[in-house]
Amino acid sequence: MQLNRVHFRAIIYYNFQRQLSQQECLAELLSVFGNEAPHQSTIFRWYGEFKRGRVSLSDDPRVGAPKTAVIQENINAVRKLIIEDRHVTYREIEASLKISKSSIQKNLHEELGVRKLVSRWIPHLLTEEQKAARVNWCQKTLDRFNSGNSENVYSIVNSDKSWIYCYEPENKRQTAVWVFQGEENPTKVIRSRNVSKKMVATFVSRAGHIATIPLNEQITVTANWYTTICLPKVITELRKINPERRIIFHQDNASSHTAQKTRQYLTEDNVELLDHPPYSPDIKEAVEAFKNAVLDLPANEWNKCFENWFERMQMCINIRGEYFEKQ
Repeated sequence: MQLNRVHFRAIIYYNFQRQLSQQECLAELLSVFGNEAPHQSTIFRWYGEFKRGRVSLSDDPRVGAPKTAVIQENINAVRKLIIEDRHVTYREIEASLKISKSSIQKNLHEELGVRKLVSRWIPHLLTEEQKAARVNWCQKTLDRFNSGNSENVYSIVNSDKSWIYCYEPENKRQTAVWVFQGEENPTKVIRSRNVSKKMVATFVSRAGHIATIPLNEQITVTANWYTTICLPKVITELRKINPERRIIFHQDNASSHTAQKTRQYLTEDNVELLDHPPYSPDIKEAVEAFKNAVLDLPANEWNKCFENWFERMQMCINIRGEYFEKQ
């Protein structure tokens, strides 16, 4: 059942009669209804009304409001416009239905209970199998490394390839769409118009930055480049202090990483490969800026990154493998 504003007012009135404070009422509603719960100001306003003796949960009649603006015909028409185009604006609704902005607001927010939310950007659309695999991987890794408290975490070397972009991104506000009560928050796969780019491979551990290696004279990462140019530099850096150091590589599932040549190279160098869950320009100045930004981070920040990594594994498990906003 989808609750409307009168239902929520009844719950607020019930909590008022239970002598809960406004904050206790808000906390209880948030725990049950999450983002669908009334705003704090709404709860405080209705507590004030009930303290003054109000018992009606209906809206007071508005003097001067057009009598025909908020009728079922217009409510249905607004709903139809939203369903046809979730990006539809107030101006477009006003032009289509010939009703005032205040009436549109009443139809949208009070009668239909919709909100306009910015889409949450996600890199990929995950299948149920991929979500399950992400959860399994996170649980296995948390168990192996004692939720990040094991000393073996210092042996992990995280690697990733990143494009350094010059681009013209879409304004995130442009992704805002109307959402009915009970619907999930919107998501959008990121798209940007690329102007120029340069790929770099970066390697870090809990103790800090190890190496950042740009791809020179090359468009894509191949197993040959990875094993003859990139990995030798990284492993040399890792072995400088302790030649017998244990190394656990964590990298994504790119073909250059999973190639037989790469696996053989790592095996011969006594490097363990940690598996990876599903999907979790010549602009020299940008590459150098990226390197400098990485090198400027103090060691304790890298330590926090690894702590957050294990916390996000638990979050991934809690929400069953779905993407979630950065914490």
